[in-house]
Amino acid sequence: MNFQPLTPDLVAAFEQIVGEAYVLTAQRVEAAVYADYGRDHTEDLHFAPDVVLRPANADEISKIVRLCHEHHVPVTARGAGTGLSGGALPVHHGVVLSTERLNRIIQIDERNLQATVEPGVINEAFQIAVKEVGLFYPPDPASKGSCSLGGNLAHSSGGPKAVKYGTTRDYVLNLEVVLPTGDIIWTAANTLKNSTGYNLTQLMVGSEGTLGIITKVVFRLLPYPQHNILMLVPFRREEQAAEAVSAVFRAGVIPSGMEFMEREAIAWSSDYLKIPLTLPEDIKAHLLIELDGQDMDQLYKEAEQVYGVLERYDVGEILLADNATQKDELWKIRRNIGNSVRYNSVYKEEDTVVPRAELPTLLRGVKEIGQRYGFKSVCYGHAGDGNLHVNIIRGDLTDEQWNVGLRQPITEIFELCVKLGGTISGEHGIGLVQKGYIGIALQETNLELMRGIKKVFDPHGILNPGKIF
Repeated sequence: MNFQPLTPDLVAAFEQIVGEAYVLTAQRVEAAVYADYGRDHTEDLHFAPDVVLRPANADEISKIVRLCHEHHVPVTARGAGTGLSGGALPVHHGVVLSTERLNRIIQIDERNLQATVEPGVINEAFQIAVKEVGLFYPPDPASKGSCSLGGNLAHSSGGPKAVKYGTTRDYVLNLEVVLPTGDIIWTAANTLKNSTGYNLTQLMVGSEGTLGIITKVVFRLLPYPQHNILMLVPFRREEQAAEAVSAVFRAGVIPSGMEFMEREAIAWSSDYLKIPLTLPEDIKAHLLIELDGQDMDQLYKEAEQVYGVLERYDVGEILLADNATQKDELWKIRRNIGNSVRYNSVYKEEDTVVPRAELPTLLRGVKEIGQRYGFKSVCYGHAGDGNLHVNIIRGDLTDEQWNVGLRQPITEIFELCVKLGGTISGEHGIGLVQKGYIGIALQETNLELMRGIKKVFDPHGILNPGKIF
């Protein structure tokens, strides 16, 4: 890639487009503020941008990208910076294009159960807005209180509700996208069915900002489920917790949440939040199981089915959350595991995913690999999806062990995932840190097709360079 340096004339042109106040350089803002645009939640990585632009709309983004295309300047789109694969890091410097000002909920269409929003809207803010009119947007990453919808689209993020309701891509009807040439397109129509040509909408979702910059999205919505039941189930053996997941589904129950937390994960998070939680010494893992729906009597029947399944396993005393505060605390513990791990140590998070019935084998394999290579891991994740987040703790590992020595064991973890019918990322994307492993999951023919698509969309390779491939 033959990128050109940013010139004063280009900076002046950017100021004409977005206004001087929205052109940030290292000389104009506090060092800590500027540095934040060069990092996300991936390990301790940092890449300084040459300039940060904060446009207000698709027209401004179009003019910026067209200039960068003409002058071969790299552009890295950025949402809230909560990514875990380095997807928003400007590894080739250049322009960081922040979507934080594109933060409007443009319309909630109650008649058609749809909403049109901009990518800078925070996930939880959108969920609250549609809930106020009785509607439901299910995708709920652990960082939903801070992550943006644009970032969710970039990686097709999931979250606990994905087990029943699907991931971000399952709710996208149509996208407004600025292409690397500056052209603005809509990818589809605001309809539930669309058999008109190639599916550019789904191509954009999960493309990590390498094909275009999303500036508007039309989501489909659901009626809001009025009731839920939440239970915390302690297991005396980690593998039994993983085995119980598939058994619940085979019993005919589809939970709205089915989360696995090994002992250290739940202990670190409850300590981090200062939420007291009794953990008997013999308990090694927990499942957090949620059922939701419109009929409470039906939910009680499903809960009885779940209890019937759990009787087959060596479980401790099951906690049935009996009020909203207790439910919120349990979910808060689950959602803050990543923050608690980050608080305790630098870590690498591997977003492994396998068919759910293979989860016990994956968990056993991860621990065995850790023992052989001498690293500690804290595991948790969306068990109902077979999506296990493997947090490799740096602890007292040397720079050599951390930066080089872990490559082989991570390779072995990913090879195990593929052997079990899974892949190397379920919802965090490939980004920067996983691109060296993508050949484990995809054949060279697949990768060549993807490179060809990238070339068609972005002939100069300016959009989010250095990612995926």
